[in-house]
Amino acid sequence: MYEHYSDQVVLITGAASGFGALLAEQLAKYGAKLVLGDLNIEGLNTVVEPLRQAGVEVVAQVCDVSCEADVQALVQSAVTQFGRIDVGINNAGMSPPMKSFIDTDEADLDLSFAVNAKGVFFGMKHQIRQMLQQGGGIILNVASVAGLGAAPKLAAYAAAKHAVVGLTKTAAIEYANKGIRVNAICPFYTTTPMVVDSELKEKQDFLAQASPMKRLGHPSEVVAMMLMMCAKENSYLTGQAIAIDGGVTAY
Repeated sequence: MYEHYSDQVVLITGAASGFGALLAEQLAKYGAKLVLGDLNIEGLNTVVEPLRQAGVEVVAQVCDVSCEADVQALVQSAVTQFGRIDVGINNAGMSPPMKSFIDTDEADLDLSFAVNAKGVFFGMKHQIRQMLQQGGGIILNVASVAGLGAAPKLAAYAAAKHAVVGLTKTAAIEYANKGIRVNAICPFYTTTPMVVDSELKEKQDFLAQASPMKRLGHPSEVVAMMLMMCAKENSYLTGQAIAIDGGVTAY
């Protein structure tokens, strides 16, 4: 179905777990060349080793997306190794502890914006520069339904994810006539480590009730949409923030 990914160079941040790891595995099956970054190098190596053993061409390195130099270095590694970046997936993110609005402090805001907003901005900035030189490309940012509406007890996270949607739409308009498509995916709570290995683990049943489907999403459902959004055939889709949410945003 996605044979066109063969020999495509795909850069993914936050590739050590969750959507990033699963997307890397799926793209490898279709013959993509992968450039993977994550702050968790041990987790990243766990993802990368079986891919290399299977003959997949992979570049992997530590990348703290809140540090522009790290992000620029990851992009440069892609260009040095493969000569281009066909698809950039800005997936790295974090969720701060749940707090009421008035208990959210400056440190919470700074951390959420550094990783969730600035990290995406840095990725887009350097990916777009390369894509302009090569004549086009595709960018997909991982936002959240919290970037489309309210997220009670997660004010800093919601603010940063709204920023991701705004950055996505702005870049999409600026570079639509340069052969560069920029979109965002906005998942509801999904059974990634960010949920199951956090304080949210004990609240999964409660959170599921917010979805008309009465369940959380599965990473494979989100990755399926990510593959479709980045497909070459999907060439008229840009500037969109697509919710994968079991119907939450349909209310």
